[in-house]
Amino acid sequence: MTVWPRGSVPVRGRDRTSTFPYPANIRIGERMRTSRVPRLVAAAAMGGVIPVVIAAGGAAADEEGLAAAASVQATLDNVWVLVAAVLVIFMQAGFALVEAGLTRAKNVANIFMKNLMDFCVGALLFFAIGYAIAFGGEFTGAGKFIGGDGWFLAGDGVFTYGTLDKFTFFTFQVAFAATAATIVSGAMAERTKFKSYVIYSAVISAVIYPIVVRWQWGGGWLFQGGINDTPFHDFAGSSLVHMTGGCAALMGAKILGPRIGKYSADGKPQVIPGHSIPFAILGCFILLVGWYGFNPGSYLAADSVVGVIAVNTTLAGAAGAVVAMFVTWIRDGKPDVSMTGNGLLAGLVGVTAGCWAVDQAGALIIGALAGAIVVFAVSFIDRLRIDDPVGAVSVHGICGAFGTIAVGLFSTLDAEESGGVLKEGLFYGGGVDQLVSQVVGVVSIAAFVLVTSGVLFLVLKKTVGLRVPEHEEREGLDVHEHGAPGYTSDVLVG
Repeated sequence: MTVWPRGSVPVRGRDRTSTFPYPANIRIGERMRTSRVPRLVAAAAMGGVIPVVIAAGGAAADEEGLAAAASVQATLDNVWVLVAAVLVIFMQAGFALVEAGLTRAKNVANIFMKNLMDFCVGALLFFAIGYAIAFGGEFTGAGKFIGGDGWFLAGDGVFTYGTLDKFTFFTFQVAFAATAATIVSGAMAERTKFKSYVIYSAVISAVIYPIVVRWQWGGGWLFQGGINDTPFHDFAGSSLVHMTGGCAALMGAKILGPRIGKYSADGKPQVIPGHSIPFAILGCFILLVGWYGFNPGSYLAADSVVGVIAVNTTLAGAAGAVVAMFVTWIRDGKPDVSMTGNGLLAGLVGVTAGCWAVDQAGALIIGALAGAIVVFAVSFIDRLRIDDPVGAVSVHGICGAFGTIAVGLFSTLDAEESGGVLKEGLFYGGGVDQLVSQVVGVVSIAAFVLVTSGVLFLVLKKTVGLRVPEHEEREGLDVHEHGAPGYTSDVLVG
């Protein structure tokens, strides 16, 4: 999801030459400042990978060697991004395990079914509609806010980025769409009608999430400078993916209402233990592995820069987990296992927006702060009588917003280094321009998603219904919604 500098960019399907930077996530920097083709040719000439002979009068051979190197680089780019897409898709398994582990055994099949359908239904709708809304069409007028070309990946208007084939680029993007959709599942767990959830999943994948993507990765108004001529920056999706999912989760959980027994008569929150902490932590490990596709893969090229992004991702996630562990240890007298897992995820979510823009110190600070924030955010959401069984609103919504705003504080890249798409943060002498842009982006995205998802859930509640009957909730959704328990009776617990 990278952006090319101002000018022409090779795009399969049609010429998109313009005075406008080319979008997808804003990954410029080292890739654009240092040409990879000469480096590849040099390496090939030394290692014999590409038989290029550069001699006096060998201009034709030199040109042929550069073309061969460019072809190899394009292949490497496509292979790497496709591998990264697979890692992100595998995160669906992590989300399913975290949600299942932190909820009760009588609903485990329903939870896995929802996560499965988030990807399957979402992939079909994003293929047919969402991708065109996110990336298609012109970038002026209404095109700043919503796209509209390349439906079903067909025609000359299908957008792709640089050396990437349109099918590779779509596969990477659909993995992100599925992630945004599945975040909501945990917040609405154990009491939602399956058919209503499927409708929600279809709408967010086809319309809500793609419009948000259009605003920045798709070259829309936030990418073009927002209200202060400073491009909003979200490298891999702290706000565009995670906060979008977190805001929708907030509205879904609020409109749906808490689970039976979650709050006492005097309104105090009651603990409803999950049935498998090992599931939850295994899910966290799977999500951590997937994040190495999420963040480094978002550079959209096989380049050494992905190693820097991977290190920042590692440091932030680890710092988030350690800080969350110590905060719960100090507060409760014991280190909380599930909250430590959420601390890991909070650190990862927090650094996702700035994993290319910040240095290692910035990544550590962002991850550590996110790890502390999530502990108190979960308690705060609970006190609002919003029942979020897995902490999705806190991890993805609140920490996603924090991490995106933190780019305006901790970015170490100036406009020249970033190709004009990012400024230094406030703490690095860049003033408040980038910070203002980040705040405007976060508020705009949150407002849009809160309103649209709120309307969607209210419509579902008034039409097909949003919540299962009380007896189904008490007995479990596995049998009533899907006709069979997730576990056999000898291991099923309340």
